[in-house]
Amino acid sequence: MRQLSEADRDAIRIAQDSKFARWLDQITATGGCAHPIHLSGSTTTLDASTGEILHHYDTRDEPGERLSVRCRNRRATVCAPCSRLHAGDTFHLVRAGLLGGKNVPATVRDRPRLFITLTAPSFGPVHRTGERCRPRRAGGECEHGRPLGCGAAHDADDRFVGQPLCANCYDYPAHALWHAHAGKLWDRFVIGVRRHLASAAGLVQSCFPDHARLSFARVAEYQKRAAVHVHAVVRLDGPAGPDDEPPVWGTADRLADAVRASASRVLVRTPYSPAIGELALHWGIQVDTRPLHSDGTGPDDDAVAAYVAKYVTKGASETGAGTDHRISAWDDIGMVPVTNHVRTLMLTCWRLGGLSEYESLRLRAWAHTLGYRGHILTKSRAYSTTYAALRADRAEHVGNKTMPGVVADARWRYVGSGHTPGAALIAAGIAEDLKTICESAREALADRGGRDG
Repeated sequence: MRQLSEADRDAIRIAQDSKFARWLDQITATGGCAHPIHLSGSTTTLDASTGEILHHYDTRDEPGERLSVRCRNRRATVCAPCSRLHAGDTFHLVRAGLLGGKNVPATVRDRPRLFITLTAPSFGPVHRTGERCRPRRAGGECEHGRPLGCGAAHDADDRFVGQPLCANCYDYPAHALWHAHAGKLWDRFVIGVRRHLASAAGLVQSCFPDHARLSFARVAEYQKRAAVHVHAVVRLDGPAGPDDEPPVWGTADRLADAVRASASRVLVRTPYSPAIGELALHWGIQVDTRPLHSDGTGPDDDAVAAYVAKYVTKGASETGAGTDHRISAWDDIGMVPVTNHVRTLMLTCWRLGGLSEYESLRLRAWAHTLGYRGHILTKSRAYSTTYAALRADRAEHVGNKTMPGVVADARWRYVGSGHTPGAALIAAGIAEDLKTICESAREALADRGGRDG
């Protein structure tokens, strides 16, 4: 007879508890969150005019005298249920800026809109996919005695793809410092787009906000060579934002010209270092600008939104470019399950982070993401709705909206997080059931839509 595991015994203990039904309700309400936050406290709902108590909730009546709420972690490797919820919110956030909805007018779909990709520059030749990786004349070697070319045909899953042909030739300091300045490069790029549009329209640059407004949503993606690329939806509106039509000179072609011109001119200089000098950082030469057309001749709007939503839920460890957990010591880097290329980038961040001239970049704090310290998804204020608004809409949908004339006196404190082994087992089952239900509902809607069409 098989002996029960610790998780099995703990699950049985929980199931035999007199408050198991309520505990199950809590875990279901979190969507089977893998690492819930536990709170203790109370909320008293009062009539604002009379002070009459309308409702009182206290965790002393809950299992364990606490309430479990979602961790809201976006990474699928940390919490798959919350990651799926975050992906759904991201999809609607990006889609609203493309097609309207969520208080964004539907007319935005007829505005000049681009899906753009900005790349990192080369820091040294790396292995790549294709019929021949890097064809070179036979006998060519670098100063370290390594071949300058590679005649192999690598497929996408080949472990060599993205790795340097010669690690000693690869410019690891420039790679790490480029990541640390990627946010500033983007800011300079956006400013450059506005300036180029103003010049093309014959406007004084300072007058651009009086005529048009540039809105965007961007996502950062690690490539095989562990360098961040930026994908973004860029939209041109009138000066008031989504509710305002752009000027007649604001066309998709002119916007694309401004994107390409700005990307080629942006320059950010690093602080001077006696060890490295001063580096001039810029975007890579590969810049892609794809118009999004409301008549369906461009990339599909829903596909763009889904792509962005899918990527924001990935952790650094899933892409092979780092880890989701911060590194606290030099020796920890040797324990991270990554390629030698990525490990060297982490070590470079740690080494550079110890230099006073780079202190403001906090390279050691961001060594786990190879020096990149920006958010995976960022957007301009007027692009569309916000995550907070989407969460508020969801709360209203399930009946948690505060009514007019009512005030709430809430007193809460953090008391812990996570699951016991048995609770984790049950939560995982609930999460899988909810995932299956959602997938079945989605398939049913798609099938019904096909029949109706």
